[in-house]
Amino acid sequence: MQIFFILAIPLLLSIVAMLSKDTKRLSFLNSLGHAIVLAFSACLVLDTVNFSEPKAFFNFFYIDSLSVFFIFTISVINLASSLYSIGYTAMDLKEGVISERKAVKYYVLFNLFSFSMFFVTVVNNLGMLWVAVEMTTLVSAFLVGFYNNKKSIEAAWKYIIICSVGISLALLGTILFYFTASQHGNINSLNWTDIVSVAKKLDPRVVKAAFLFILVGYGTKAGLAPMHTWLPDAHSQALSPTSALLSGVLLKTAIYAVLRFAIITNKCIGIGYVSNLFILFGLLSLCVSAGFILVQKDIKRMFAYSSVEHIGIITLGFGFGGPIGLYGALLHIFNHAVTKSLMFFGAGSIVKKYHTNNMNVIKGVIAVLPFTGIILIFGVFALIGMPPFSIFISEIIILIGGFKAGFYFPSALFLFFAAIVFGGMLFRFGKILFGKKPQDMAAGGERLSGKLAFVFLFSFIIVLGFTIPGFLNKILLLAVEIISGA
Repeated sequence: MQIFFILAIPLLLSIVAMLSKDTKRLSFLNSLGHAIVLAFSACLVLDTVNFSEPKAFFNFFYIDSLSVFFIFTISVINLASSLYSIGYTAMDLKEGVISERKAVKYYVLFNLFSFSMFFVTVVNNLGMLWVAVEMTTLVSAFLVGFYNNKKSIEAAWKYIIICSVGISLALLGTILFYFTASQHGNINSLNWTDIVSVAKKLDPRVVKAAFLFILVGYGTKAGLAPMHTWLPDAHSQALSPTSALLSGVLLKTAIYAVLRFAIITNKCIGIGYVSNLFILFGLLSLCVSAGFILVQKDIKRMFAYSSVEHIGIITLGFGFGGPIGLYGALLHIFNHAVTKSLMFFGAGSIVKKYHTNNMNVIKGVIAVLPFTGIILIFGVFALIGMPPFSIFISEIIILIGGFKAGFYFPSALFLFFAAIVFGGMLFRFGKILFGKKPQDMAAGGERLSGKLAFVFLFSFIIVLGFTIPGFLNKILLLAVEIISGA
């Protein structure tokens, strides 16, 4: 029953937002609602861990441990973004950047976006999965172009056009899967549970072509290179809480869609085909992101390319396969979600204070925004994979999985590109954090809601750097079993 509350609460919050005229109360109610969603998500995790049986409702919804893991990840980032949004929208209102009506629109879109991401993870029908992913694009495009200026509108249109091309390819892949399921599997259904049950009967040639369309199509939405070109523009123009949602969890919902089809493909033709494609696109994403991170001047665009890098790392983990590689990739999904969201919040606070995205202009953040600056010092070390933070753990697990599976050259390339990103990020952040602050800029102005969002996310980064809680470890192991077809 938890899943129905998880889906219903964002819809209810969007309706409340439409009827509300008090933005301050609405922002606090929004955070309370997402705290309740997180509580239901945690209960769903515990229920799955204890009973570990997939659940189907009305032959439409389907929940297993893989779904539950993504639901929990989305819930965590939604709550953090809702907390950060309180101060962020208040600042925009104070500065006259948006009106009260515009702020209300933001909370309507925020919750519709949240609902659409949850919806992706719970539908059984692969056609409805496609609809749900497209829904996330349509809703989030309004959030990308929210400020309604030239750059944000251009970014929103670029996002829609590129992702629509990708989603069209994904639709073709879905149709091909249905074709071989009906012709060779003797089923007239697009339900994932039905198709996976007849996966060994499907035509391998059709499945290979279909999965390639799926990977390129949904990979466009996930930010895999070279289909990533919408991502830097969208992140640089979107509100920072939106950027956190885009990078933290939206990209992961597209990865979730790819995984569902990968499971069918692996059962049909073995793991080699999917593994090689994952490794190819993963390494390409690492290569492209490393080059662009070195030359970036826009702080939010740099984080966007960092997202391309980490999506590449996640894809590499799935490509390496085996229990270790799959476990590391899933753990990295969560670790990157909380770390990158924290960094986008930090970037949002910096841009609000300095009124620019240009890192050549931003200096002395640690003096101007002491709390944010200290968090970002730890955050940048966490993001580049330094111990004792959580991303270090998941990257090490992925590397172990790669070496154990015999992928020595791809693992070495992973280390090489990670080292380039390491140097580039440290160089850039050293200059903006510790440089001399502008003389006419007063220190302070950090809001409590923003600090709560920072602390909430940073607690995950620290804890998961030392230990993986039992419930999270169990849900990860169960999800690994599903991906591996056990």
